[in-house]
Amino acid sequence: MGRPEHIAIIMDGNGRWARQNGLPRFAGHQEGVMTVRRIVQECSRLQIKYLTLYAFSSENWHRPEQEVKALMGLLDTYLTNEIPLLQKNNIRLNVIGDLKRLPEQLRHKVLDKLKQTENNTDMVLTLALSYGARDEIVRAARSVCAEIVTRGLEPKDIDESMLANHLDTVNMPDPDILIRTSGEQRVSNFLLWQIAYSELFFCSCFWPEFSIEHLAAVLQEYQNRCRRFGRVSNEIFPQ
Repeated sequence: MGRPEHIAIIMDGNGRWARQNGLPRFAGHQEGVMTVRRIVQECSRLQIKYLTLYAFSSENWHRPEQEVKALMGLLDTYLTNEIPLLQKNNIRLNVIGDLKRLPEQLRHKVLDKLKQTENNTDMVLTLALSYGARDEIVRAARSVCAEIVTRGLEPKDIDESMLANHLDTVNMPDPDILIRTSGEQRVSNFLLWQIAYSELFFCSCFWPEFSIEHLAAVLQEYQNRCRRFGRVSNEIFPQ
């Protein structure tokens, strides 16, 4: 198999890493940002075209108010500090999720940073913010229904392509690889439609510990897998 075009990552374990090291939870999130920087730069070097990071889920709003506020502040700082690096590496910033739930000032800042990087072409870095896959699919279904009414279509006109065109990830390929750190083996409401045929990798290390070497090991194993997409091997690689 060739180089993956799209890698998606569930960045899990910041809080547990902090507890293991006798630090407050927020220190784990801060260290996690350093890992983001490291992995973004490595994916850019490897010419990965799309990298999608699960930064803040729709369920994360239920965390303690103080932690949510701290995470919003960390996102604000990230947007300020990392944009020069994205510009230098010709990386376009993208966001998926229900941005209406973000604090107004932060939402405007996100939109401004999207505008600043919109002409970059080497890689697309997508942050999933206030994102939940079930919510995404519900929003897409509502949008499809509105289109049906507007265009006078019939239910039989709905197909996979039509629904996909109303998802947050329109114009993006589905992930070739989904990585989750921290040893947990579930997808936690992340890109449920898009990962139908993704190769899944569950790493035991916490996200702050995830290194370039861990990424290289995933990519090496990916090369040894055969993606059949429901077919048999000789249909993909004729004898």
